[in-house]
Amino acid sequence: MKIRKHLISKALAIAFLLFAVACESEAEKEKDMDKKACKATVAVMVAEGFHDGEAYMPIGFLLNQGYSIKVIGPEKGTVKAYNSDFTINIQKPVTDVNVDDFVALVLPGGHGPGVLRENEDIVSFVRSFYKSGKPTAAICHGPQVLITAGVMDGKTATGFGGIQEELEEAGVTYLDQSLVVEGNLITSRVPKDLYDFSKAIAEAIKKHK
Repeated sequence: MKIRKHLISKALAIAFLLFAVACESEAEKEKDMDKKACKATVAVMVAEGFHDGEAYMPIGFLLNQGYSIKVIGPEKGTVKAYNSDFTINIQKPVTDVNVDDFVALVLPGGHGPGVLRENEDIVSFVRSFYKSGKPTAAICHGPQVLITAGVMDGKTATGFGGIQEELEEAGVTYLDQSLVVEGNLITSRVPKDLYDFSKAIAEAIKKHK
């Protein structure tokens, strides 16, 4: 009887030890996942006249998913939204970053894309980023930068209705819907589509990994 009790106690001790190790391993895995997410940085590219919601809502959503955000643009400094008094700080000029620094690129709309597409360094970066195969997301007027980068021919995409003709002239099959995902290209139309847009970016990052 004593031997049996001893064996049972020993078995329970081993089981507890294995359980503790398993729990510790699972906890370590979660920590590693959190660390990886924090190290994964998304670039949000803006310029003077950006749309406040189309910049800040994806930023908030992705931060909540555990990703880091780096706001990039033509030059370092503060720029103002065209549709409100909100401002945003461009942390790094595009000339100081590399495609390898980021897991995704977000191009908000507003008047900002009109400024961005006039900058050769911006256009070159956007072209290289898209061609890298990493998630490249544009909403509203954002696809204009991709048009100038020459990567939209033959694509299916959406965007603000006012640029439909420009998209089609660039070789795009335009769809009037909240979200269009084709390969690593993610496009949406207007602020009411921001949930679908932001969620699609997060999902694309996970798939790309």
